[in-house]
Amino acid sequence: MTPPDRSSVLLLRLAGPLQSWGDRSTFNRRETRPEPTKSGVVGLLAAAAGRSRYAPLDDLAGLSLGIRVDQPGSILRDYHTVSDYRGQPLLSAAMTAKGQQKPTSPAKHTHITQRFYLQDAIFLAGVEGPADLITTLEHAVRHPAFPLALGRRSCTPAQPLALGQRTGPLEEALRTEPWQAAQAVRRRWGRENGGAEHIDLSATFDDPAGDDIRDDVPVSFAPGCRSFTTRRTRHTYLQAPTGLTPDPGRPRNPGGHDPFALLGW
Repeated sequence: MTPPDRSSVLLLRLAGPLQSWGDRSTFNRRETRPEPTKSGVVGLLAAAAGRSRYAPLDDLAGLSLGIRVDQPGSILRDYHTVSDYRGQPLLSAAMTAKGQQKPTSPAKHTHITQRFYLQDAIFLAGVEGPADLITTLEHAVRHPAFPLALGRRSCTPAQPLALGQRTGPLEEALRTEPWQAAQAVRRRWGRENGGAEHIDLSATFDDPAGDDIRDDVPVSFAPGCRSFTTRRTRHTYLQAPTGLTPDPGRPRNPGGHDPFALLGW
């Protein structure tokens, strides 16, 4: 039987054509942070495990999270306009005493919204917690109950997503895992740096003594009463192996068919 105090680390490779990790979005402007949020990673794990939006999140939110930026990507802005096909003025967010939406005043026929995404970004995420829970989550990610997404529902992850479990501290697991950037990016970097064996990568960790505060720890995902609390984080740099020399012991896609393989993911 697994000792109850034993911990383990699950590594996730968060990669795909588009990602979006919002934490302070409004109805007409949905922004993204430059790296995954804890609410986004917890939401992915909860979806994989088949949990409803009303299910408790204490065990998942209590996991220690570390994010390594392997390929920062760039910001993409998606511009939208919304109008009523009948030519009628749009409704406002204000409500009447009867619970009906009030018309915009002055009348507004077009509403502009903007969505922001990270394109061509790749992150290595590590979640650390009790070994039994981590084993359950790894199986769930490999056999998800619900579709998984990189922040926003339309952002599909590329393979491989789950890289398996690691023993030892979370920071050590992220430091020793080979660089996960796209093949073309690694080859170009290798030519420019003489095939160096290590690269310095930005990383952020949960840390009660950290000097940064983020309001992205989910308390509830229930519709109508979504709520979050804060966490402290620490920013650092890790010297990770580049993995420019193929390692037969680490197959790139042990999970089977990868629909994004031709894109160099």
